[in-house]
Amino acid sequence: MSEALFVVNAGSSSIKFKLYRILGHDIAPLITGALDGIGTQPRLRAKDADGAVLVDRSFTAEEIAKPSHAQHAIGDWVTPLIGAYDLIGVGHRVVHGGPHYSHPVIVDDEVLRTLESFIPLAPLHQLTNLDPIRVLRERRPDLPQVACFDTAFHRGHPEIADRFALPRALYDDGVRRYGFHGLSYEYVSGRLREIVPDLAAGRVVICHLGSGASACALLNGRSMESTMGFTALDGLPMGTRCGALDAGVVLHLIEQKGLTPAQVGHMLYHDSGLRGLSGISSDMRTLLASPDPAAALAVDYFTLHVAQAVASLSVTLGGLDALVFTAGIGEHAPEVRSRVASRLGFLGVDLDEQANSTASTDIQSDRSSVRVLVVPTDEERMIGLHTLKLLGRK
Repeated sequence: MSEALFVVNAGSSSIKFKLYRILGHDIAPLITGALDGIGTQPRLRAKDADGAVLVDRSFTAEEIAKPSHAQHAIGDWVTPLIGAYDLIGVGHRVVHGGPHYSHPVIVDDEVLRTLESFIPLAPLHQLTNLDPIRVLRERRPDLPQVACFDTAFHRGHPEIADRFALPRALYDDGVRRYGFHGLSYEYVSGRLREIVPDLAAGRVVICHLGSGASACALLNGRSMESTMGFTALDGLPMGTRCGALDAGVVLHLIEQKGLTPAQVGHMLYHDSGLRGLSGISSDMRTLLASPDPAAALAVDYFTLHVAQAVASLSVTLGGLDALVFTAGIGEHAPEVRSRVASRLGFLGVDLDEQANSTASTDIQSDRSSVRVLVVPTDEERMIGLHTLKLLGRK
């Protein structure tokens, strides 16, 4: 019986999953699927390695009201298929590893309790990351589960990149810049070593642009600084999250406007970013297609702040050899890439608009002194490889 492993990438409104067959030191996808629209219009879809549809089923919002319900539904559907393989473990994306975890770990009771303590630092993600782990521990307590952290890739930053201008005691207590989207950056960094090894060793800024958005400065493939910080609120404006914000605004909302901390938190996580700026949608596709001036403002705000982040991270690196776009917006929105690049001409960035419109890997023009690339990310594969290694199969 062939060995396999299962990967779960749980978000606030969807759970992506993949079943991988183990091929020596590598893995190959057998099933790729997702249950999205949790709590609104839940829909389970999955395909095999050849792209054939295995399931396409809708649920009511009451049937799949939260991620734990989604995990049970996925488990009920996929278990008979998994039965044909020797399942050695399950890998999970966990957003926040805090100061404790700089590498993937096998989840036990103590690890789970520690990860639960980080829920306030990533309330949109951490709880939903942990729900599938709990469900699987109930269903298969014998099955090893591995937590792979979005913060781990950024560990080892120079202290100057991790510090806030706050008293040292707070830094020692764990109040520091952790950075997120690390599994995506790690995967893209590895792909750069494969496709452009000369550039991968240089000064690279990767823009992970999706409903969550951030940028990361890499030198010789290592993270040197990221726009995200102590929580996943900092840095770039996102679909519903505010990005960088004057801390005085939070004090004003609490002290002068009378909002509770919970109300402020809900606003910053759920009602801000593109949604707050436009008053229309958190979806970049909707905003790009809209004639509403508020939608145009939101897009302009987003692209300006992405360009500012690239420029700032270039200072950290002492220059810029390559700019990389990845994730949903980064891979599929040529207009966003064009608007960002147009603001970075002073750094030597210049796009070939024809290549950009077709999302070629290389989209810079002959005049550009900076290589500009579109590199699709694959967090699930990164999780799978980490899980394989930790379980001693690599």
